[in-house]
Amino acid sequence: MNTNDTDFLADWAVSSGFGAVEGTGGVERQAASEADGQHRRWFAELLEAHGFSVRRDAIGNQFGLLELVPGAPYVLTGSHMDSQPTAGRFDGAYGVMASAHACFRIAEELRASPERARFNLAVVNWFNEEGSRFKPSMMGSSVFTGKLALEEALATTDPAGVTVQHALDALGERGELSELPVASYAEIHVQQGRSMEEDGVTIGLVNATWAAHKFEFRVTGEQAHSGSTLMNERRDALLGASRLIVAARELVDAFDEGALHTACGEISVYPNSPVVVASEVRLLIDLRSPSEAVIRDAYERMMAVVERVSREDRVAIEIVAEHAWDQNPYPEAGVELAREVAEQLGLSHGRVMTVAGHDSTNMKDSVPTIMLFVPSVNGVSHNLHEFTKDEDLLSGLDHLTGVIGRLAAGELVAPAPTPIA
Repeated sequence: MNTNDTDFLADWAVSSGFGAVEGTGGVERQAASEADGQHRRWFAELLEAHGFSVRRDAIGNQFGLLELVPGAPYVLTGSHMDSQPTAGRFDGAYGVMASAHACFRIAEELRASPERARFNLAVVNWFNEEGSRFKPSMMGSSVFTGKLALEEALATTDPAGVTVQHALDALGERGELSELPVASYAEIHVQQGRSMEEDGVTIGLVNATWAAHKFEFRVTGEQAHSGSTLMNERRDALLGASRLIVAARELVDAFDEGALHTACGEISVYPNSPVVVASEVRLLIDLRSPSEAVIRDAYERMMAVVERVSREDRVAIEIVAEHAWDQNPYPEAGVELAREVAEQLGLSHGRVMTVAGHDSTNMKDSVPTIMLFVPSVNGVSHNLHEFTKDEDLLSGLDHLTGVIGRLAAGELVAPAPTPIA
């Protein structure tokens, strides 16, 4: 093992200690938590030790910047360091650490041969990609790309009523960076699925995202005594919500196997008392598919369920928030560039779609973008026991380094690099 690999694994071990859940290998590091703040401060010191200046924007995105070509745009690479509650240490954080070390390696090469550099280098730790504490997910990259208003994001509250602005300010993690001209973007991530492991593929060349439709429902009934109130007089919000949850799962069986994934990932009940019929329930349901036609069909079926449950259980069902996107390809030129690098390095590779959302799904709509995967053992994700082997982490780092080197030399760039604020 070479010194660069040893340095990466050493830093990776330190990184994985922030918010560590003892005895599990996982972490608890939700956005703008104290553990997240400690991690960010350590990461800033690491970047600065390698000659990068650290800047933050108003939504708390953390950037390590290295100017090699004065006035030129940046090749941006990164992911996120926040986690789901009691989650794995690889999701997101590996992409940030691999991006940092890839840039350290490329910076050393370009400092020795400055004539090869066309663009500058930037590493990013996006704020609140997971969306577990503050909704929506991918908040930092959404603000950065203009898809979400800064003011709306800052005013978002967590379940305890703390705003994003207050949480970031408490950590000193809001900054004044107002613009960063970006020539191209690259991101690497653990797959969060098992297909690469099953197929013996080391580098996943992400060529498209699955289509998705996400809902936040509010089901409103009437509070009542859970013992004495006659059954036929109840307007039970929890019963209505439960029917929606079951219906979402049953939707899967209406399509070919693997064509549709559904879930209810969050539910809150009021008043949540053992002797009270619930008067209000909020829940999140998402539908995902590689097929836009399947998503449309599933959506129509779900709306029919909403109408039926509302009528039969005498509850009001409101869609409080809704977010949808179609199957969306990544630029073919980027997939090909990544394939060429994998070939040159002798790494097994294959095209793969991403079921999960990533910050790159925002970035690819603005600048040329490459998304890469490394295998995840048994496809375990958002779980304390998530795991990726060291050899795959290092292969991904080598591959990303090759990709960043070619981007910094001027490949895969739009005719006029897009400044993003």
